[in-house]
Amino acid sequence: MRIIRFAALAETPWKNGGGTTTEIAVSPPGAGFEDFDWRLSVARVASEGPFSRFPGIDRTLTLIEGAGMRLAIEGREEATLSTDSAPLPFLGDVLAEAWLVNGPIRDLNVMTRRGRWAHEVLRLDGEAEVSADCPTIVVALGEAALDAETLGFGDTAWMEAGEQKSFRGKGLLVKFTSATAA
Repeated sequence: MRIIRFAALAETPWKNGGGTTTEIAVSPPGAGFEDFDWRLSVARVASEGPFSRFPGIDRTLTLIEGAGMRLAIEGREEATLSTDSAPLPFLGDVLAEAWLVNGPIRDLNVMTRRGRWAHEVLRLDGEAEVSADCPTIVVALGEAALDAETLGFGDTAWMEAGEQKSFRGKGLLVKFTSATAA
């Protein structure tokens, strides 16, 4: 298991000035937007507006801090995300626009290149056994523990296939599956 401390990661401003992104992990390492297989990041959204489009990418957004965000996604009913909402999957190819409910928010953004990788994001609350049958990342949403390892807000634990850990606290479980392994 490898721990990535959120406080040690760099925040990058968006070109439009509406927020920042903190990249947690990308595969392959060092890949950019044109050639990543999968990507995990936290966005700090400070203003309303359209999302960047990512053709060929499957996305899931999960609100992790703030009052909420309304989303209009092409081909779907409008949705409002809160810190209690289920993770919201959608296609990166379509038009999407967001409105903040009451001030800035932070969300976890998971992206996978369709045809190469798939992903699933689940909320963890309380105690749970976490088994990694594929590359799995646990993201803490406050003080949490994974076995004896203490995690703070945004800290992530990268588990390799075959590992099993006990989780306590609030967090998110992100599982990546290779499309070629299916």
